[in-house]
Amino acid sequence: MTKTGPREDPHDDLTVTPPKRWAAGVPAVAHAMEYSLEQAGPRRTMLTLLSLNQAEGIDCPGCAWPDPKHRHKNEYCENGAKHVNDEATTRRVTRELFARHSIAELDAKSDMWLNHQGRLTEPMVKRPGATHYEPIGWDDALGIVADELNALASPDEAMFYTSGRLNNEAAFLLQLFARAYGTNNLPDCSNMCHESSGSGLGETLGIGKGSVSLDDIHESDLVFVVGQNPGTNHPRMLSALEETKRNGGRVIAVNPLPEAGLIRFKNPQRPRGVIGRGTVIADQFLKIRPGGDLALFQMLNRLLLEAEDAAPGTVLDHDFIAAHTIGYDDFAAHARTITWEHVLEATGLDRAEIEAVHEQVLRSRSVIVCWAMGLTQHRHGVPTIREIVSFLMLRGNLGRPGAGVCPVRGHSNVQGDRTMGIWERVPDRFLDALGREFDFEPPRRHGYDSVEGVRAMRDGRARVFVGVAGNFVRAMSDSDVTEAALRSCSLTVQISTKLNRSHTVCGETALILPTLGRSDRDVQATGEQFVTVEDSMSEVHQSRGRLAPASPHLLSEVAIIGRLARRTLGSGADGIGAIPWEDFEADYGLVRDRIARVVPGFADFNARVAVPGGFRLPNPVNEGVFPTPSGKAVFFRNEPTWIEPPPGHLVLQSLRSHDQWNTIPYAMNDRYRGIHDARRIVMVNPDDLADLGIADRDLVDLVSVWTDGSERRAPGFRVVAYPAARGSAASYYPETNVLVPLDSVAEISNTPTSKGVIVRLEPAPLR
Repeated sequence: MTKTGPREDPHDDLTVTPPKRWAAGVPAVAHAMEYSLEQAGPRRTMLTLLSLNQAEGIDCPGCAWPDPKHRHKNEYCENGAKHVNDEATTRRVTRELFARHSIAELDAKSDMWLNHQGRLTEPMVKRPGATHYEPIGWDDALGIVADELNALASPDEAMFYTSGRLNNEAAFLLQLFARAYGTNNLPDCSNMCHESSGSGLGETLGIGKGSVSLDDIHESDLVFVVGQNPGTNHPRMLSALEETKRNGGRVIAVNPLPEAGLIRFKNPQRPRGVIGRGTVIADQFLKIRPGGDLALFQMLNRLLLEAEDAAPGTVLDHDFIAAHTIGYDDFAAHARTITWEHVLEATGLDRAEIEAVHEQVLRSRSVIVCWAMGLTQHRHGVPTIREIVSFLMLRGNLGRPGAGVCPVRGHSNVQGDRTMGIWERVPDRFLDALGREFDFEPPRRHGYDSVEGVRAMRDGRARVFVGVAGNFVRAMSDSDVTEAALRSCSLTVQISTKLNRSHTVCGETALILPTLGRSDRDVQATGEQFVTVEDSMSEVHQSRGRLAPASPHLLSEVAIIGRLARRTLGSGADGIGAIPWEDFEADYGLVRDRIARVVPGFADFNARVAVPGGFRLPNPVNEGVFPTPSGKAVFFRNEPTWIEPPPGHLVLQSLRSHDQWNTIPYAMNDRYRGIHDARRIVMVNPDDLADLGIADRDLVDLVSVWTDGSERRAPGFRVVAYPAARGSAASYYPETNVLVPLDSVAEISNTPTSKGVIVRLEPAPLR
């Protein structure tokens, strides 16, 4: 049994208030300003907030929600303000902190404590056998990395990981460097969150991205928000849903927890959001059991087929189905076998609730389905997304205004990184174009994704880990195995803005390479530079920092990658040696010129991104083109499946608190859910607690159980009675990552199953 205890967490002093029935409003503004001023001070806060999400300003480093055409002068949300000013903080991590604290002492600190130390200021190294980091110059640091890479028996012994904080230019250079070096080992944070979206959409539509625009959201008759909490993870989506409601559209929320932002939204930029009651968002809220979404959409599809039977020619879009799809007959025959008994058990919903949704669908000419990790992080995440695509195709809800698929990315440029080639299984057509442009033959063997990368490090097949942004060790499942795997490496390198857990889980040699943040001015040999990002709806636009860098010793990610490539690959007149890394560092426009010749949709990149607001990448689905092997969209027959916990067990989903960005808590509160001054809590329906013989506020261990007979234990969680779906539980990550074995992944996508963990609650022993 795996057993991981808490590190030196901040003081837990749990208080609970009733969950909020609305989100945002004046309190959100107050909390945003309080945190921003505490971190960055008045002047820097003013500079960041007035520039945030403006046409030539700083792209929010938080979520990937798109910017509206007509921007407000305060175009940010509470969490966006916190994110940018957490990066713009005046606090600094210097060599003195590393001298005071050994790596073991830093590793005992909480995630929040590490983050609150501030911005990194100079390169640091942990040498073999050392207990502390010490300063190192850039030239020596890059030399260590280059020497280690060149000493490996195979390029496939190295991994190059990135998160969605990376910009397009640096992402393009990172994948170019990795492939010029000789490997496709390019795992990224998509592997852990939205890989199921890419897999499911790729199989059905031929492209792993969403098809809708912000205007589509505004114009839609009906928007489903499934497995998603916009009020915390992408709050500006609430403004878009408010516009949907103002235009007469309706919203159906599907989630195991009653999230405040989906109940009512008080837009602080509108009078009714300040002094009024705000806007009701969800016309119907389905409190579904975790993993029941596949069954829900299977029943909706059966009901649509039956409605067509009752009124032939009035329900389904037969023209769309005939012209643009394959597999309909087999799909329809299978859909008719779905039973109410199965669906009600899988979803925990009433039949009347599902029939009410069906009636709303029938009344709607245009439908959008939005989703996030509540769908993707299940074993059957890919089949669920395939079923949603079938649901939309039955009534032709693809490629027309107000309709389509909308996976909502939770990190600012995670979609752009994938577009730039950060993918361990990039198609041959991309590699062909890359090889032609830079005169070399890229490797064709598929690389490691995040899960396979941990296995490779654990088994000695990977010896060097290079992380560009992010916090890999806390983002991954199976915390004990992940930490041991990284510690077994000969070299770990973290290119970062702030201190996090991935700096305290070290290889034999470890480097911290500090980089510019999104909010920092980036001045190179040819002058001030900007970078670009791609949002959830394929809009590409500029981001330009406004603040003086946190230290004169910082390099941009473009510069770090370019200098490392030169040290590793050398220079010469032809092929790999002729890649002009130094020119790319001096002028990012030259990188964009190369992107324009390699990546589809980026022709005239520099000219088009110079236009305020940038441009939207083409989506073939909206042109009636489906780049699948058949050239048509595919109806899939998805076998019914759901999570069936044994008696005395619940299905746990991990989630963020409101005061958290990805793996990092900013504070100990989850304001909208009414949880204050604690993180090691587990939310359970009061009726389930009664059945289990557990009282509200009891202290329990969470024990996950798996089909192979193994168990994982996360000790010391306080129970909170909460109006969650029956049979479910919810708790925060990364504290619960230890409960998910490395091998528990979604079919096809290999995404960790963090939203479908079968657990029992055991009374915690005295410790």
